Amino acid sequence: MTILLIEDHALVRAGVKRLLTTVLDAEILEAASGRDALAILRSRKIELIILDLNLPGLGGLELLRRIIQMNAGPVLVLSMHAEPLYIRRALEAGASGYATKNISPDELLTAVKRVLAGGRYVEAELAQTLAVQGPGPPPGFANLAPRELEIMRLLAKGSSLGEIAEEVGVGYKTVANSCSQIKSKLGVSRTADLVRLAIETGVT
Repeated sequence: MTILLIEDHALVRAGVKRLLTTVLDAEILEAASGRDALAILRSRKIELIILDLNLPGLGGLELLRRIIQMNAGPVLVLSMHAEPLYIRRALEAGASGYATKNISPDELLTAVKRVLAGGRYVEAELAQTLAVQGPGPPPGFANLAPRELEIMRLLAKGSSLGEIAEEVGVGYKTVANSCSQIKSKLGVSRTADLVRLAIETGVT
């Protein structure tokens, strides 16, 4: 069995790898960026992908979208983000599970085994939060595609439209048009308002 761990912090990778190898007979491959992960996924058969959403360059939600398109394997998101918006969008994009980095080792192993067996798993505390928060994200966000959320994330980080185009892998004009569509969906007129909304809702 081969597991791909996509995480930019070496210490986190080491900890998760050590935990998994104590109970699973698996080869653990590591990638520190979305670009590295895609290169591995194109060349290796992977039984499970553990994905951090807060990656440098190509963001986690956009990478998740590409992984699902490639049918590269089931994805368990392991993120610092506990916001319902992120959880819902990751699951809607095709993730089989979602957990935060505050999860206990035992529950993480439960999540890994459940996803490996073809099931779905959301960390217990997050599942409760989703139930309390209700059925959907803030108005307008439900209509945003994963790529549009990724563009918002990069805007909030201070990236220019040209830099975003390079990171996402599309043309400058496509990014500019997407920004206009995002503004329309969220009912704002300025890019500064997109940045503010991204920060307020945790899309950073």
